Amino acid sequence: MTLLLGVDTGGTYTDAVIIRDEAEVLASAKALTTRGDLAIGVGQAVASVLETSGVAAGDITLSSLSTTLATNALVEGQGGRIALILIGFSEYDFAKHGLREALKGDPYVIVSGGHNHAGNEAKPLDTDALRAFIQTHGADVDAFAIGAQFATRNPAHEQAAAQLVADETGRPVSASHHLSAKLGGPRRALTALLNARLVSLTHRLIDRAEHELAAQGIRAPMMIVRGDGALMSAEQARERPIETILSGPAASIVGASWLTKAQNALVSDIGGTTTDVALLSDGKPAIDPNGARVGPFRTMVEAVGMRTHGLGGDSAVHLVREGLSGGLHLGPTRWVPVSLLAHDAPDVVLPALDKASRATVSGEHDGFFVRAVPGMPRAGLSAREETVLARVGDGVVPMSTAIQTRLDTSALRRLVERGIVQQGGITPSDAAHVLGLASAWNAEAAEMALTIAARRRSGSGETYAPSPQVLAERIIAQLHHQTGLALLESAFEHDGYQGPADLARHVLTQRGLDHARGAVKVDLALGVPVVGLGASAPTYYPPVGDRLGCDMILPKHAGVANAIGAVVGRISVRKSVTITAQGEGRYRAHMPDSVADFLDEDAARQHVQDILTELAESEVRGSGAGDVKTGTTYARQVAKIEGREMFVEALVTVEASGRPRVAVG
Repeated sequence: MTLLLGVDTGGTYTDAVIIRDEAEVLASAKALTTRGDLAIGVGQAVASVLETSGVAAGDITLSSLSTTLATNALVEGQGGRIALILIGFSEYDFAKHGLREALKGDPYVIVSGGHNHAGNEAKPLDTDALRAFIQTHGADVDAFAIGAQFATRNPAHEQAAAQLVADETGRPVSASHHLSAKLGGPRRALTALLNARLVSLTHRLIDRAEHELAAQGIRAPMMIVRGDGALMSAEQARERPIETILSGPAASIVGASWLTKAQNALVSDIGGTTTDVALLSDGKPAIDPNGARVGPFRTMVEAVGMRTHGLGGDSAVHLVREGLSGGLHLGPTRWVPVSLLAHDAPDVVLPALDKASRATVSGEHDGFFVRAVPGMPRAGLSAREETVLARVGDGVVPMSTAIQTRLDTSALRRLVERGIVQQGGITPSDAAHVLGLASAWNAEAAEMALTIAARRRSGSGETYAPSPQVLAERIIAQLHHQTGLALLESAFEHDGYQGPADLARHVLTQRGLDHARGAVKVDLALGVPVVGLGASAPTYYPPVGDRLGCDMILPKHAGVANAIGAVVGRISVRKSVTITAQGEGRYRAHMPDSVADFLDEDAARQHVQDILTELAESEVRGSGAGDVKTGTTYARQVAKIEGREMFVEALVTVEASGRPRVAVG
């Protein structure tokens, strides 16, 4: 008998399941996600599911973890402080391709060097400038990211820079050629930057999670879910945390397929921070050929073709004050629900809300709170940021305590972006408590917070709502509306329409959902069912299915689909190498760590295939897979010149996969 333990750390809840013989969900459990130390929530969920199932910890044969940590960090702009090294690029490349925005003011340098498309050195590497930059910033950052021009055609300069970083600082290094074999240097550098940003967060989670499992007596090795739904070893995840973006959502797609056996459907997974929408096609999750997009960033990570929206049960509720009529919008940032803060710190939150609700005039920060996240790296804080953080202290405080000047507002925002501080405010979860749709936390605090918000005034001077109940209904209705838009965007994109976001919001689309009747008759509906996942899906999703005119499938165990998908997948490793023409009868293989030249195409292909097969099989076996299967594809590009077919380049891809070996007691 096999007993598989799957765990998922979401934005609000950490889920755990035990599956027997890869066929039956034996038990499931939930615990609150502990943002300061995610492993505490992991340990609580695992302890609960072991108790519920009656399974002994030592009998677990395999454990696996999926997590929204990386996805949420990138959506919310959080992560460690990093330094970026660009080799052979220009300031134009840095500004045009999103690197400046992603860096968020962290240090960077552009030095001479790089290679050309053939893998030949374009300019010598400026090691003096590189060493000076590393020595200046090495003590103030958590990790380094390196991107060199045409590094996938020759990685020599990235390797040299990485060695310098290791020698001078010992800090973790993310080199772009280790993360993708594709061309597109600036986007590959962006991928390395985001990987470096996630290193410290991911290391801390994996180390602590392994410790928690071991403390409970679980001896089975722990796997991590990649963004394409496959499994990877914990050590691989430490080195390449960027590959875990969309880990939780990818696990949910695998879990949805396992639970429903659906062949063609949209899968929508609502969590605390995000709503993730993807397509099941012929029973398998579709992979995004352009690389995973998370928030504003398009990476080179192979992952499930998924749209991630900053929309969830804990999305920030923003009251729109511009214009004469008041409105509201949800997300994309996550706030800690006031009802949850009051559950955790009633002695602080309830008196502050009571005072604000009785005040004649509402203060700017009434109903808002902040709390520090213990254990987060604090290197590189400014003096003002240190001052604001000191006011926050170790517990929950009203926002007015932390912010005493306008300059403090910017400092607090930077602390929130780095994940050092969390902001609390009203969310859909609070609205659900007011309406009796949820009861896990403090409903009294939720009602007081919505009372304060409801009496705020729009540009016309009118209050936003006559009562907290009315405001709560509007918040839930807005959640339904934005969820429908997210599903429509994914459907339009899948069908190949240009501008799917604009189409989803177009007046004809919305009138079609209303089944408008007039001189023009307009009808519109989704053409496939929707599988709704997430603990709150049964609460929020039925009206969405009605609005979109489609079947809404809410499977049993929908609330723990991520944890199920975390442990029913396969270990998979994919390696690719490009072979280019260096002239007639000359072929160059751009290997992961070098280049190799050949006078025969077949010889080049066989050499590459042999090397990649050995690397992929070794990596997948090292990750704990048994019964490994390997497949190879050879994508050849040619051009016709004067009637002759000329070789241009070819991409050799080897994929090795297998189910994880289970522990034997």
